[in-house]
Amino acid sequence: MKFRYLTLLVFGFGIWSVSAQDPIFTQSNYVQETINPAFSGFEDNDRISAGVLSRTQWPNLNLRINTQYAYANKSFDYGPSLGFGIGISALWQHESFNNYNFYQLNANYAHRVNLNGGWFFRPAIEVGFGFKDIRFRSLTLADQININTGVIAPTSVDPLSNNIENVFFADISSGFVFEKGEFNGKTYWFGFTAKHLNTPNISFVDGENLPLDIFFSVHGNYRFPFLNDYSIMLTANYMQQGQYNRLDVGSLFQVNEFLIGVTAATNPAKNDENSHLLTSINAFLGLEYKEFRFGLSYDINTSGIGRTDGVYEVSVTYLSRCRRCDTDRSRKR
Repeated sequence: MKFRYLTLLVFGFGIWSVSAQDPIFTQSNYVQETINPAFSGFEDNDRISAGVLSRTQWPNLNLRINTQYAYANKSFDYGPSLGFGIGISALWQHESFNNYNFYQLNANYAHRVNLNGGWFFRPAIEVGFGFKDIRFRSLTLADQININTGVIAPTSVDPLSNNIENVFFADISSGFVFEKGEFNGKTYWFGFTAKHLNTPNISFVDGENLPLDIFFSVHGNYRFPFLNDYSIMLTANYMQQGQYNRLDVGSLFQVNEFLIGVTAATNPAKNDENSHLLTSINAFLGLEYKEFRFGLSYDINTSGIGRTDGVYEVSVTYLSRCRRCDTDRSRKR
């Protein structure tokens, strides 16, 4: 018979270290809905944007984490001075080493404000509901096991064993994007996000309070033509949550329908002496086929965490044809 051992110390560490940080996607530089609700309706002209991302992290380290994300949004345009976007998104994360599950469903609204000089301002708000499940009662704690006889006691003296609850919480986030309209093939934008503005309580222990830290992100994108028919996109995304931060800097080359990208993920804070400034190099390959874009990324670990077999992500995104354009317009991103 195979038993699962879990001490109170390990249990507590797992709750505080793995469940209080937001999942981050490697391809968030290309699918910005994962970071900022202001990208709902970003493509304008009554277009529909939708997609799914699937992420597998550290499959060879007994710390396998699977994360799935899906979104859909639509822009609504009423003349040159009024536009907005609405969208929904869903997130699911499963951590195999502690049987932790996290689910969240969000709805958002982004407004478009036309400024002078071809600039647009897009403020947004997002409201969501989250659910966390540690499946604590399905675990066997160390004090339930009689090593001499192999008998498993039905109860534990651990005071938390009967005081653990699944977590339901409401979540409020906001963000904005400043965008410069295309001119001579050049486009650029920058945005800001603040998630969990209401700092919801995510403690699994009944009667205790563990507020979820606000997640901040500052991000930008600059796209310009290269050799007439090609384009290059430069991206940057700085993220901060509690004492942890991350800076991703990368580029994406588009040659006809093919995309090749590379991103450096860094840890500027270096929270302890064993931290590395450069944590991974992330490669991306993409293909555009009609209204669809297919993406595959792989993170090459550069830290000393050991053999992890990296991080894999697969994405499929859809963008409907431009209904209000004389000719079908390509993606902004």
